[in-house]
Amino acid sequence: MSELRKDTIVGRWVIIAKNRAKRPHDFEMSLPSQRSGFCPFCEGHEDKTPDEIAAYRDPASEPNRQGWRVRVVPNKFPALRVEGNLNKRGEGIYDLMDGIGAHEVIIESPKHLRSASELSDEELREVLWMYRDRLVDLKKDPRLVYGMIFKNVGAAAGASLEHTHSQLIVTPIVPISVWEEMTGSLEFYNYRGRCVFCDIIQQELATERRVVLDRPDFIAFCPFASRFPFETWILPKAHASHFENIQKNEVEGLSFFLKEVISTIEAALDRPAYNYIIHTAPFDSQELEHYHWHIEIIPRMTHIAGFEWGTGFYINPVPPEEAAAFLRSVERPAPTRSTTTVIGSPTATS
Repeated sequence: MSELRKDTIVGRWVIIAKNRAKRPHDFEMSLPSQRSGFCPFCEGHEDKTPDEIAAYRDPASEPNRQGWRVRVVPNKFPALRVEGNLNKRGEGIYDLMDGIGAHEVIIESPKHLRSASELSDEELREVLWMYRDRLVDLKKDPRLVYGMIFKNVGAAAGASLEHTHSQLIVTPIVPISVWEEMTGSLEFYNYRGRCVFCDIIQQELATERRVVLDRPDFIAFCPFASRFPFETWILPKAHASHFENIQKNEVEGLSFFLKEVISTIEAALDRPAYNYIIHTAPFDSQELEHYHWHIEIIPRMTHIAGFEWGTGFYINPVPPEEAAAFLRSVERPAPTRSTTTVIGSPTATS
């Protein structure tokens, strides 16, 4: 029998339709084989992208030339542009403003890799530190309010290029999905005096039914009201509301953990297309006791159709308990930590 489950944070209802369930390998999931041909993100093709905004590169190298490890460029077809004024105005009952913001691409490696799981520990640490650097920099602009870092992997997830990369879009307003999370978590805090995310961590650890990976500083689990099959969240166990306040030792732990989770999902689901999104607090707020930054990873195994668009419900054919159990059962290489830490080299350019 199907179940209706309510998301504790935003109050959204999800239908867990186990009677519609498929086994994991029944989904059409795998990424196409690697394509050959020209890639503007590969080292040596720096002149085929807009000029870099920031980069971690070798000391002797020059901007927009070879010698970089992580490189940030403006999106060639930006949703928002940093130049100009907001020009807020109204037309009758309608509000509008100019499309001011930022839209950047974080190229994660000079090599033509398709997955963040192929990056070394040091390389992934630098990617995460670049996320932090760009948020810290853009936070200084008083016009900008929210920075969302996300990653699209595979055409089904919206990626137009297979070379591993992430994107950052910074907006002058708080997006509605973030606003709903902020509002829901504040209501929970006002009623119970605790962070709802911290409570969720404690409950998931206590039951272990939906836990995918548990490490000293981070936890990954399939949320109780999962919208999608094998949806997985990563949370730091220590309370923190702003991702950009992360410290270097935390980045080291997160890079190791994120790579382990992505590798698990890829091994379990035959390298699916997926999105991951970093949910963090708005720029214009101090540290918040009611909100907790986190990463949501969404394998693209089902499609949103008329019922979902018409009702706001999601139908998930794989109960999160079964999804987590399947992910836990996956055999993966024994984790190893690198002994060298290279983060945010002084040779970074911006």
